[in-house]
Amino acid sequence: MRVISGKFRGRRLVQFKADHIRPTTDRIKESVFNKLQGAVDSSRVLDLFSGTGNLTCEAVSRGAASVDAVELSKKSIAIIRENLKLLDIENDVRVINEDVLKYLRRYEGEPYDLIFADPPFTEKLADQVLVEASKSKAIGPDTLLVLESSSHEFLAETYEGLSCDDRRDYGDKIVSYWRRS
Repeated sequence: MRVISGKFRGRRLVQFKADHIRPTTDRIKESVFNKLQGAVDSSRVLDLFSGTGNLTCEAVSRGAASVDAVELSKKSIAIIRENLKLLDIENDVRVINEDVLKYLRRYEGEPYDLIFADPPFTEKLADQVLVEASKSKAIGPDTLLVLESSSHEFLAETYEGLSCDDRRDYGDKIVSYWRRS
């Protein structure tokens, strides 16, 4: 795993041994960020199911104004913190140790500009994440939610005011882009 572009371009992230994590591949990450173009610069970013902090680090590298990384697993939190320390960006990211669905339900702040969600494929949570996100104050009229899911998971066309703008297939993975309708 490495940072693809921005001020930390080419920097490798920590190696880890953890069966519970399936980080976004560099190929998919590069494709997603290329599609986003300058949307990351100066944006408020939320990284749900942050895992290793891979997308968090990429967003900071590309100029995000702030990043909140939400992760429940203590092992993953430790890996995220190692990656933040490696890049010396511990103070640029707020790491939140909480269940993602609960976080979306209780969120009361300003909407984020950009949200990444990469739920564990084994738990088939993509549909549930979109259900909760559609009701959450985390998503405003201009928020873009980027969801990585398994090609075997069910996703509706719309979720209470959220609709899919675009969808890209990468073999067994799908990346879909959601906005308020």
